[in-house]
Amino acid sequence: MTEAEDPLALDPESMRRMGYEVVDLLVDRIATLRDGPALLTAPRSAMAERIDEPAPVEGRDFATLLERLDRDVLPFVGHFDHPRFFGYIPGAGTWPAALGDLIAAATNIDAGAWRESAGPSQLELTVLEWFRQWMGYPAGAAGVLVSGGSAANLTAIACAREAVIGPMSPRIVAYTSDQTHSSLARAARHLGFRPDQIRVLPSDDRYRLRPDDLEAAIEADVAAGRLPFLVSANAGTTNTGAVDDLVEISRVARSRGIWMHVDGAYGGFAVLTERGREALTGLALADSVTLDPHKWLAMPFEVGCLMVRDGGTLERAFELHPEYLQEHPTGPSAVNFADRGLQLTRASRAIKVWLAIQTFGVDAFRAVIDRAMDLAIGAQRAIEADDRLELVSPASLGILSFRRRGKADDEPDAVDRWNEAIVGDIAATGDVLLTSTVIGGRYAIRLCVLNHTSTASDVAYALQRVAGARVAVAARTAAAPERASMQAGVNLAWLGSRGMSPDDLRTIAAFAEVPDESAVRFLAAGREEHHVAGRPITSRWEQGRTFYLVGRGRLSVRVDDHEVNVLGTGDHFGEIAAIDWGRDFSYGRTATVVPLEPTTVLAFPAAALRELMTDCPPVDRAIRRIAQARLARR
Repeated sequence: MTEAEDPLALDPESMRRMGYEVVDLLVDRIATLRDGPALLTAPRSAMAERIDEPAPVEGRDFATLLERLDRDVLPFVGHFDHPRFFGYIPGAGTWPAALGDLIAAATNIDAGAWRESAGPSQLELTVLEWFRQWMGYPAGAAGVLVSGGSAANLTAIACAREAVIGPMSPRIVAYTSDQTHSSLARAARHLGFRPDQIRVLPSDDRYRLRPDDLEAAIEADVAAGRLPFLVSANAGTTNTGAVDDLVEISRVARSRGIWMHVDGAYGGFAVLTERGREALTGLALADSVTLDPHKWLAMPFEVGCLMVRDGGTLERAFELHPEYLQEHPTGPSAVNFADRGLQLTRASRAIKVWLAIQTFGVDAFRAVIDRAMDLAIGAQRAIEADDRLELVSPASLGILSFRRRGKADDEPDAVDRWNEAIVGDIAATGDVLLTSTVIGGRYAIRLCVLNHTSTASDVAYALQRVAGARVAVAARTAAAPERASMQAGVNLAWLGSRGMSPDDLRTIAAFAEVPDESAVRFLAAGREEHHVAGRPITSRWEQGRTFYLVGRGRLSVRVDDHEVNVLGTGDHFGEIAAIDWGRDFSYGRTATVVPLEPTTVLAFPAAALRELMTDCPPVDRAIRRIAQARLARR
């Protein structure tokens, strides 16, 4: 090889030919997408047979490689852009945006520093200015494009911590609701927050964070010497599309000097429409907002956004200039986007956003958002009119949940398993995709309308697949009433004398199906405690996670000085705090439990209960159902 030769170079004609071949493949895929499945998957062994091989020593024909991709790789995916893909959060990009990604990749721009990317950096500033105006943020706001909502939430927490607290402290506390996206738990864990530094608060019957609970939890933490610094609210939850009361949460946050973040990854861009703006009233009051253009702005994965009301706090949180990065921007107003987030080298995500919005115009995206919300409302009406279906959560920002209705005498567990089987059967056919969640302790089927190619007939087809499904599920008697009482006449000799046996544990309704091996392992973790009357065993808002079985005595369960339950022999409490919400974060105590007389309990670490729930699904379902029922009675 001579000095001039480059083994990775291609001549212009070869590049054009390869480009045409790729475009033809992609256009054909898009044109025929509706004719294929919404989901096609395969076991790893089957995929390995198609794909696994040693890396070639010499190059191969590009057209042949494209054929292999088209045959062996690209079909085996969840087609998030399929018009009948209604699971998770669908993602249907547009062709101009996809070409924008191609341009960014082919030009290999590093959009981290102004000096090396003045054009793309200004393009990103222009896109962020559009977002700022749509949100109603002040002129001093600033933002950054990131890989998605998860990265934006992590960036927001880091920014808030630096702005409000400074270096990490074991005393700081953040607050969020149980409907918040799992990315917040993941972000907090990776930023060094301990389980007791994230307060997960129960949502109300509309799946929204309760401002009064937020205020009470903050007061309890301040009294305990902690430093509240952040509340994360929701503008369109993944579960139900719910929007928190942003105005009231802002009032609470501002009165306490707390940073208010809003996760608007799903619903934020609904502000482009009239009803979306109404639903998101108060969004502009937030100190920071996560947005996700690869949702309702129909951008290809990946692009997310964090907007910060006081733009200076963003750069103060992340700016860092080691000795090898001393070149400064050209002019005082130039921006190094590497100083606004975690990435130093970063692709230009703004090109695709700018190109798509310029191509179609903002009104086209408004129409798409409005149509998605209309389709979800139409789905709700169809569910309510069909005796075979029942609505679990109403349409909100394009999301609703429902399920197949059971018979009047069906056990709740049996109806859950039936619906689970229906979802699995539909997914196996691949012609439509619906996914599930748990809402209020009930298995629910989610329908999310986001794809700009979905039609009313696609939605109707999905509902009919559930309503008309014929899936047999083996009958099983569920034992999970809200009050987990001991069976009448149970021998309580285990209390304080010989220890509790697996048979004793099974006399408690929630544990009726626990196998011996799991029961022995669980009981080995317990310890006997004796409590006097009048002294609380748990107090609301504290972070204890111990789970208790009541042996002897009576206990009052109290919320804000109101008695909501009385527990006795064979009952249990503490399961709400013991259940893992995500990455070891949990609710904490949602009630105060006070013995009314001398009381004996068995106390178990939360980890022991969670292990038992993992080992024994019937126990898991029973405990979660009891927890949800108790949360609903607060």
